[in-house]
Amino acid sequence: MKRKLQIPDNRPLADFLPTLTIKAKDFATELTSYNVVEKDLKGQHQITNEHVENNSAVRKMLKERGVQPEKLTALEDVKKVQRRLESEDKKVCKTTKKIKN
Repeated sequence: MKRKLQIPDNRPLADFLPTLTIKAKDFATELTSYNVVEKDLKGQHQITNEHVENNSAVRKMLKERGVQPEKLTALEDVKKVQRRLESEDKKVCKTTKKIKN
């Protein structure tokens, strides 16, 4: 099991990440993409360093705002949510067919 989150080892951590964590990681990645162009960064070393610095800066900001990412509660398994939505969609389709008839 991955850390305290009770996530099976064979499943990606991202399938359980809280929205705040996903948005923070996305923001850090967007900063990196922007700065690669803006600073004309070249090569894996420069880009990796930029990405690490951006992730550290975003993490620091979260901590300053009282958010500790590792203490956030894992969300419901994305696969379970997807299955539930597909099941509900099928029910809606069946109900719609009955109403039309």
